[in-house]
Amino acid sequence: MNLPNFLTLTRILLVPVFVMAVVYGHFSWAIVIFFCAGITDGLDGLIARIRHQKTNLGAILDPIADKLLLTSAFIVLGVQHLTPFWLTLVVVSRDVIISLGMLVVVLLGLSYEIKPRMVSKATTAIQIITVLAVLAAQLQFGVRRYLMVFYGVTVVLTIVSGLYYMYLGMKILNP
Repeated sequence: MNLPNFLTLTRILLVPVFVMAVVYGHFSWAIVIFFCAGITDGLDGLIARIRHQKTNLGAILDPIADKLLLTSAFIVLGVQHLTPFWLTLVVVSRDVIISLGMLVVVLLGLSYEIKPRMVSKATTAIQIITVLAVLAAQLQFGVRRYLMVFYGVTVVLTIVSGLYYMYLGMKILNP
């Protein structure tokens, strides 16, 4: 167990705490928890590269932690009617499609390298920012008027990255 993997596991453990904070309307706590979880997403990879502590476990856990955090966030925000249904549908559908694609590749015994792409990093970043903006809007921080911009950018990047990963998946399945 190294520091990057510890940070990734911490992100996973923060998911239910975050969900409970949103469900019970504790948006100040939800922002702090989600912000901390988002910071661990950047720190784990940075520390792993700097300290040369990249591991197979980390390569598997990091995208799982990201999907768990962001999917849970968009589902709970959608269920609480804090984000539009279509936004939640796009974000969750992309992650389900990517996860099913990875499962098919694994079940077929094909090899592939789990390597984050710039488009997925940008998508993760905008999704984190969008969740934080939605939470900040609940606290009247003056961002409510910009939410549609965040939603639009999030949907576009989410769709583009989803299509890109579908393209990569097809290259794996049809070499």
